[in-house]
Parts: sequence; structure tokens; C-alpha cells
Amino acid sequence: MKVDIENRVLELVEGDITEMHTDAIVNAANAQLILGGGVAGAIRRKGGPAIQQECNKIGGTFVGGAVITSGGNLKAKYVIHAVGPRMGEGNEDEKLKNATLNSLKVADENNLKSISFPAISTGVFGFPIQNCAEIMLRTTIDYLTRLGVGASRSPKGQTGIERVVFCLYGKDSYQVFENQLNKEI
Repeated sequence: MKVDIENRVLELVEGDITEMHTDAIVNAANAQLILGGGVAGAIRRKGGPAIQQECNKIGGTFVGGAVITSGGNLKAKYVIHAVGPRMGEGNEDEKLKNATLNSLKVADENNLKSISFPAISTGVFGFPIQNCAEIMLRTTIDYLTRLGVGASRSPKGQTGIERVVFCLYGKDSYQVFENQLNKEI
């Protein structure tokens, strides 16, 4: 599913984020930036050791934060490591919103044109997929709308991001995001 937001593409696909042909993919990271299981483990296996080595040099980031490394052997040139909340730690909705927003900001700061997100925090961190879809889609639509054509609130006046993809693992996750996107547009 593809929609137009201020002359930018917001797209939903079902698939493997490590196979995405976007400038960056987002890793659903932990605060220590250790590429263990889930999305992070898949990125480590396909991207090679260079990504973990760069993460080790960075050392970590806060819940809701995002940092960037190279993409190693991945199709994407970069990996943006966004730390989502663990369910039950408190203020989870705001932290997920910040992880999404900070990923978009890091993409813009690095002049990236396209970015692919997974459903952050919905795996071992236990965040409900419906809440994730609502927060991540609304945050992304707000960002593209606020910094879209004619905007003047960022240093450059507008976002350089041309395409945002939500790469969902499995039909069920895709369906939740599709239903939510239909409500948003």
C-alpha cells in the first residue's frame, strides 16, 4: 500500500527489512546497541560484524533515541538504531513516538532520501502492535506534513526524505498497519 503525504511516499510492505532497498533501515535496538535477537540479530547476521563494531564505538543511546551506523553488507547503506520501550517500563507511548521521530531526524541530518522501519518494540519488548501502528504512523505523517513542501520549521525548511516504508513481518502485522493507515488518511 502506498499513499502520498506532502509529495512524499509512505508505503507499507510485508517482508524482511534486511532486504530493503532504502538508504537506511531502522533497527529496533536496545539501549546498549547490542545486536542480539529479532530484527537486530537479522541485521547482524546479514550485515556482518562491522555494524556491531560501530555500535560498540557509539556505546549506546537512551530509550527513544536513535543513532546511525553503516549498513555493512546490507542493501541499505545505513542502519539507524532506534531504541523503543519495553512494555511496563512507563511512558511507553511517548518513548516510541520519540524513537520514530528521532529516526526521521537522523535520516534528515544525514541527507537520506528513504528509510524503512520495522514495528519497533513489538517483539520481545512486548509493545502491542495496534498501539505501535497508531503511534509510528501518526508520528511519521505529522513529520512529513509539518516538514513537507513549504514548511519552514526545520533549518533546511523541509524534510529531504522522499520515501518512508514500514516493512512489516507477517500478514497479521501488515494488516494492522494497513487498517490504521486507512484511518489516518
